[in-house]
Amino acid sequence: MSSNKNVVPEAKEALNRFKMEAAAEVGVNLKNGYNGDLTSKQAGSVGGQMVKKMIKAYEEGMK
Repeated sequence: MSSNKNVVPEAKEALNRFKMEAAAEVGVNLKNGYNGDLTSKQAGSVGGQMVKKMIKAYEEGMK
């Protein structure tokens, strides 16, 4: 079983927009589709930015 399945399939496009937004914020040029030419550092910075934004949104929702 693949662990890369979205629990809510309708959220796929929103997650892609979120990923592109996070990539732009850290200066990583993502393209639609395959991005295997990214370095581990670039990919990690995108993921890290996404987590940072999710934590911030969660914390703001707790107020």
